[in-house]
Amino acid sequence: MCDILRGMRKKTAFRAQAVILRKKGLSYNEIRRQIPVSKSSLSIWLKDILLSPRHRARLYTKQIRILSRGSQSQHERRKREVDKIIADAKAEVHLPLSKDTFKFLGAALYWAEGSKTKNFEITNSDPLLIAFMVQWFHDTFGVPAVRLKVHLNIYPQQNERDIRKFWSNLTGIPVNNFGKSFIKPPNKGYKKNNLYYGTIKVRVPKGTDMRIRIFGWIQGALQELAPKIESTQRKWARLAKVDRHPVNV
Repeated sequence: MCDILRGMRKKTAFRAQAVILRKKGLSYNEIRRQIPVSKSSLSIWLKDILLSPRHRARLYTKQIRILSRGSQSQHERRKREVDKIIADAKAEVHLPLSKDTFKFLGAALYWAEGSKTKNFEITNSDPLLIAFMVQWFHDTFGVPAVRLKVHLNIYPQQNERDIRKFWSNLTGIPVNNFGKSFIKPPNKGYKKNNLYYGTIKVRVPKGTDMRIRIFGWIQGALQELAPKIESTQRKWARLAKVDRHPVNV
């Protein structure tokens, strides 16, 4: 019985204190920092207390600030999560890469980004990827940077001379090895992702046999999947027999 009475007195004291704090213009969360009580209890106790215009304005402004920070806080939290994922993944990679790992990393990148049917060349805008592939051409096929040929694809507002120097400094490919650049015609469209360094095509002269060799490596690495792929393709062979008609793109 004594415990019940003490609990009731404590609750009464909390309610009185909450009323005083509310009349001072504090929000429910601010009150709960001083009184260990649920928000539902505060809603019941304080529902009839009217705030002054000054206090309402303060709480409204405070809520707006919280809401405006919400998306930014979520963005920052997600960035920390992404940074941790990347850091943990980087820790799983042990350098230097083995010879086979290095060879197949380059082969896979070429498979994804390189020319499949003509020449031995790779096109991309990512400086890290291009720098890696230039090194890969040298280490895997013995083709030094000074033998590589280059073409740029840039926008009319970009400085072609400076972009050539950028890629030359990055890769070690002499500026004299850069052929005529393709300048994209102006258009009224807005491109969200700016390619500040343009797009670069790096070609290995007389590299057709090297290119074929890469696809031999890919086939060798994936040969266990080949029977299933071939079986599925035979089953759906009719998809390759559709008549081709001009298409407006």
